[in-house]
Amino acid sequence: MNHSFDVAAAPGHLIRRAHQISVAVFHTHLAAADVTPVQFAILNALMDSPGVDQITLANRVAFDPATSGSVIGRLESKGWVERRADKVDRRRKLLVLTSEGQSALSGMLTAVAAVQADILSPLSAPEQVQFMHLLGLLVARHEAA
Repeated sequence: MNHSFDVAAAPGHLIRRAHQISVAVFHTHLAAADVTPVQFAILNALMDSPGVDQITLANRVAFDPATSGSVIGRLESKGWVERRADKVDRRRKLLVLTSEGQSALSGMLTAVAAVQADILSPLSAPEQVQFMHLLGLLVARHEAA
């Protein structure tokens, strides 16, 4: 009698596999841009909220502030992001996209849209809507708990 756990059918395993697939599809479409999904999320958030501090930015992209610091450092070294001292509190650093960062981000947007379509492509249109709805509920309800 087999009492082993069926890892392949476990939600955690399937979510991890879906994440691996998502990252692989992202890298396939954006290899030339030399950007990671987290770097893209940070660039995109900075486009929407220029002059935000690192902790607020990390919260917006659901990433821990310590690790986001190293990601921001890589974006700075590419010339896409710069830190500026807050005029009120000079110790506080605010983040902004450079013009090069804005240009790089603009060049990525079409490819990122294609990534989203490719990730969902094995599902029919109604399944895609249902999947996104349920995935949104799952995340929102865990975040609210």
